[in-house]
Parts: sequence; C-alpha cells; structure tokens
Amino acid sequence: MSTPFLELVFWICVGAVVYHYAGYPVVLFLFAQVAQAKSDFAYLLRRRHRRQSFADEFVPRVALLVAAYNEEAVIQAKVENTLQIDYPADSLDVRFGLDSPTDATPTILAQLPTGCIQIHQFESRRGKLAVLCDLARRTSAEILVFTDANTMLDRDCVRNLVRHFADPQVGAASGEEVRVAGGGTNAGGESLYWRYESALKFLENRLNCSLGGNGAALAVRHSLFHPVEQSIVEDFQIPLEIRFKGHRVVYDPEAIAVEEIAPTFAAQFSRRVRIGAGNYQTLFTHLDYLNPFRGLLAFSFLSHRVLRWCVPILLPLALLCSLALANHPKFAAIAAAQCTFYAMAVVGYWLRKAGRRSWLLAGPLYFCAMNLALLLGLLRYLAGSQTLAWNPTPRIAAQTLVKSTRSDR
Repeated sequence: MSTPFLELVFWICVGAVVYHYAGYPVVLFLFAQVAQAKSDFAYLLRRRHRRQSFADEFVPRVALLVAAYNEEAVIQAKVENTLQIDYPADSLDVRFGLDSPTDATPTILAQLPTGCIQIHQFESRRGKLAVLCDLARRTSAEILVFTDANTMLDRDCVRNLVRHFADPQVGAASGEEVRVAGGGTNAGGESLYWRYESALKFLENRLNCSLGGNGAALAVRHSLFHPVEQSIVEDFQIPLEIRFKGHRVVYDPEAIAVEEIAPTFAAQFSRRVRIGAGNYQTLFTHLDYLNPFRGLLAFSFLSHRVLRWCVPILLPLALLCSLALANHPKFAAIAAAQCTFYAMAVVGYWLRKAGRRSWLLAGPLYFCAMNLALLLGLLRYLAGSQTLAWNPTPRIAAQTLVKSTRSDR
C-alpha cells in the first residue's frame, strides 16, 4: 500500500477515536450551553417557571418487574429492598419472574415473607426479555419499571422515574446506576468510566437526544412496550426504539439504583463480552437509525454509540498503519507510544492477577480490557454463538448494596 493511503487511514482512525472520547463531549457541552441560553432568554421574555413541575396527584399504576435466574446470593436482599419502596401499595404491582433457575432461588423465596410480591416460575429458560414480556402481559399497570435482582433501589427511585410520565410525550425514563466496587474489580477505571457516561447522559438529556437506558432502573410506558425481537441488551434497545418512534427518553440522575461491580476481573470481562455482542446486534438491526435526516438523534447515535463500537477495530488498524510507516520518525514515535500503552495494560493485568495493584496502570488496563471485550463481542455476534439466556455474575455484596441505598447522598 502507498504511504499516503496508509497515512490517511491512520489519521482517520485516530481522528475518529479522539472525536468519540473527547470531541463529542465538547460538542455536546457547547450545544447544551446554546440550549440553556435559549431557555434563559425564553424565561426572561415570558417569566414562566424554569423547572419542570410534577403533579403531586399523578400516581399511575406501576408494575415493578424483575427477571431472575440463579440469584440465591442476593434474592433475599432484593425482596427486602423491594418492600421498602416508597410508592402507594394500591398502585404498585410487583412481579418476580424466575427463568427456570437451578439454584436455591425458588426455595429462598418460598421461605421469605414476600408480601405483595407475586412470584412467577417458568419451566423453560428463555432469557431476560422473554421473561419481562411475559410478566408485562400479566399486568394492566400503565407504567412498567424494570430492575435487576442484584440492584437495590433507593426508596424514592420509582417515584422519581414515574413522575416524568405526567408528560404524555415521555415514553421511557432511566435512572442513575451507582456502581459499588467488589473485591477484585478495577474500581478506579470503572468509576471514571461511569462518571464519564453520566456526564454524557446528562448533556444528551438536556438536548433531548437521550437514547438508551440501563436495566438497573428503567421505566417504560406500557402502551409502548412492544419489543419486535428478542434482544441481548434489552435495556438499551427498548428505549432506543421508543425514542426513534418520536417519544422522549428521559435520564433522571435522582432516580438512584445501586449495583455491585462484578467482583472479579474475569467476571467483569465476561459480562462486557456479552454486552458487546448485544451492542452489535442492536447496531446491525437498526442501521436505519444512522440516516442523517433523523438529525440530532442520528448524530448522537453515531457519536456516542456507533463510534464506541468501532474503536476496537480502529485502534488495531491505527497501530498496523503506524508500524508500516515506522520508517518515518514521526510514525515510529507514535507506534512506540501505542506499544508502550498496550504494554502498560498487559503489565497491569499481570500485576492484578498476582494480587498487586497499580493506579498508574489501572487506566490502560481498563481501557484495553473494555475494547478487547467489545472486539470479542463482535466476533461472538458474527459467529452467532451468543445466546439470549444469561449467567449472572458472582454476587458477594448484597448487604453492602442494601446499606448503600439507605445512606444519605
């Protein structure tokens, strides 16, 4: 290949990665400032209330739905947490769906005072979305709230999510997922990543281009819950489809859900591979969402999601190009810098495996592990080897999560 062509490919790859991680947040921030200035100007002219008001009398019937597989380590804590939710009991329908578990989850539930919680056991294992769809068909509630068995909700989480549906344009609302570190996790890298994601979601919400949600705390208008196909990452695909049908998707940082980070590096990695396969499934089944005529939504989908899913391909391609151009001093230095960064990730992994930690190497390790998992997720999706059924990651901090939801923030 010619040198100019390799240089072009290299700079396109690097430019796309830099834009995704740094340029897009800056663009979002600038757009958000313009939107805020417009709002301020409208307020000065009309003197209307700046903040959205929520009617106190808006208390729709809500169904809290939980799909559980082998959750014996956390199911008791989940039941206790659910019974403490602050929402009128006569307007709350709580249903747990057991996706043919093979552990002691059904036995533990049978021994617990579950109160208003209805337990549905399914004989064949079908996957999370299939269970949620089955539970949704069994309730007439106006709003569906999905949460995971290992997620502990703040007392007012459901209220904070549901209040947004007083606006008939809102089709889905997602809360803030607080991640609690387990024993073997890369807490530093995970914490930084989630703060970065929260900042993007906050800015996108201000611009009304929020697309996805998270399974920890996701509310959906029942009349709009019509999944066309079974999805690996239903908590992202369902709000995405609702938003592109013209309904608003809201991010509420006050609706807090606490979830433990997978307690081992291997469990973290395995979870990311599965989510990665689901991300590519979402991309290839919704390529029409990249239509530029969809405006800001397509721009957000491309910049925030699609480019991230392309990074695992762009990075190796940039490295190969820089190595091929290493006869030029500039590209030799760039190739050396890339190799050094990846070497830091490898050393960080081996130190972690040996029980030692280095904050200096935590960032490179987390970044490389996340993108390697995405790459393996892509290969798994293309091979068709990813199933809809899921295996829960090890749970070791259920009581810690319960205490976290009770603490003042």
